[in-house]
Amino acid sequence: MGKSKSRILRKGINNQFTSMTRENAISETAKLLNANNITDARNLITMFGLSAEEVLESGASYEAVVSLKNIFKDS
Repeated sequence: MGKSKSRILRKGINNQFTSMTRENAISETAKLLNANNITDARNLITMFGLSAEEVLESGASYEAVVSLKNIFKDS
């Protein structure tokens, strides 16, 4: 792979989550869980160390949170 292509790929990877805060991650996780996008929600939960209570307070359905109870950080 050439230098330019690898630089472009690294730039894209590094720019994905530059503006995401913890609050944004919590609300995005709730939206993803309600849309049954479990894979992306799981990635955000583990990346930010979210608790089940935080995600429930932001509007996620109880059933979706209970189904992932083993990956949430203990409060």
